[in-house]
Amino acid sequence: MRKILGWFFVFLTVSALGQVTDKEEKPYTLAFKTGEWLEFRLSYSNFFNAGFSTVEIEESTHKNRPVFHIKGHGRTTGLVRLFFKVEDDYQTFIDKSLLKPYHFIRNIDEGGYTKDTEILFDHQQKVATVKDHKHKREETFSIPEKVQDLLSAFYFLRCQDLSTLRVGEEMEIVLFFDKDTYTFKLKFLGKELIKTKFGKIKSLKFRPLVQRGRVFREEESVEVWISDDQNKMPLRIKASLAVGSLVANLNNFKGLAHPFNIVIDN
Repeated sequence: MRKILGWFFVFLTVSALGQVTDKEEKPYTLAFKTGEWLEFRLSYSNFFNAGFSTVEIEESTHKNRPVFHIKGHGRTTGLVRLFFKVEDDYQTFIDKSLLKPYHFIRNIDEGGYTKDTEILFDHQQKVATVKDHKHKREETFSIPEKVQDLLSAFYFLRCQDLSTLRVGEEMEIVLFFDKDTYTFKLKFLGKELIKTKFGKIKSLKFRPLVQRGRVFREEESVEVWISDDQNKMPLRIKASLAVGSLVANLNNFKGLAHPFNIVIDN
């Protein structure tokens, strides 16, 4: 279980990513608003509760520009916390019109593995400055255009038009994480009506292509469902692990920008 839950909290923030085809920057139609709060409940092997993860949006400024301050927090609970304590804090400050990240914060403790870092993005100079507070180091790296951080990517996707996706189509997004630039890919699997604690919800199903190794069984071991509406928020994430499986379900929400449509059976 070591680091498995920590990695799963990460997947909650990059669970559904899209590729923007616009060549020029332009304001996006927002799928969210200030005050939105989402909570996800994690369970291990459909047997016991493993923890909770939340993301919320606040108002802030960055160099006198209005930004969204987005906070993500994940923690283990109950029996899992007795032998594997996770306290993950992720924050990002993104431009309210262009959805570019300016400042990313990662402060985590995953079973004794800790990190305390900040990333400052300079999109004009195409560089990112990484401040490692734990080791008191600072480094600067080149970044490509339209790069996202680990948390901003989730909100970036939610403002994209997914209506023209075809089953089997693969998408990608460029992430800067720690000190490296990654291309994160996923495949659209189609539409699905799923049962949730809120009722039946129309969803879009994706499969992120993850790296096979000690944690995940294979490249295609994670599946994600997001709401097929204007909110485009994650409803469920399921991951097959080397030992057992993890499932995250939307548990609570408030402050949505658009109606959350529940299918009513006749």
